[in-house]
Amino acid sequence: MPEYLPLSSSLIDKFPGLAAQIINFKDVSINRESDELEEYKEEIYSETRSRWEIEKLRDDPDFRAYRDFFWRLGTDPTKNRPAAEALIRRVLNGRPIPKINTWVDAYNLVSIQTAIPIASFDADLLVGNLLMREADSGEEFLGIAMKRPVVLKGGEAVIQDDEGLVAIYPFRDADHSKVTGNTKNVLMLLCGAPNITLEKLDASVGVAESVLTRFCDGHTE
Repeated sequence: MPEYLPLSSSLIDKFPGLAAQIINFKDVSINRESDELEEYKEEIYSETRSRWEIEKLRDDPDFRAYRDFFWRLGTDPTKNRPAAEALIRRVLNGRPIPKINTWVDAYNLVSIQTAIPIASFDADLLVGNLLMREADSGEEFLGIAMKRPVVLKGGEAVIQDDEGLVAIYPFRDADHSKVTGNTKNVLMLLCGAPNITLEKLDASVGVAESVLTRFCDGHTE
């Protein structure tokens, strides 16, 4: 049975249909880079350029669903684009995705293929259970590559474990629980939005499992 991230009652009421599907990867092996992965990137870039036209992205109903969700959260999606759309636009503009490590690079390719934003956490650095909720005004969050924490205004969709915030949903993960070369177990989220169907999330699971285990070994539970 698919596993979904628990949501607070206020988010459920405010955003019917919001869901994030969980995939647990065990015993992964993450390297700085891979020649095979670099070849696969070129395949995906070519497929992406054949599939999409940059001028028509804004008319796609799935991308529109994420942008509408961002607007309702108080985030301007033209400045902070949903991750999948941002990656696809990058490829269509002739720019390769950033090279981080084989895990991050591979899941960025899955995001491009499925048009679903993805989040990943080092599962061994998470404490207790995860919950998606609305942020409280004044909460602080330190994301990956951020030099200092941001102070949240309140109302943002955030994910917490039992010790604190691990993500601003669905576009920024926390620095302290990020996936690195030392990571062995990963909790991945396929990040939905209102009007993104559960069937679309379910269909993306197989792509994620296939690509991530191909380039980073491991297995799913």
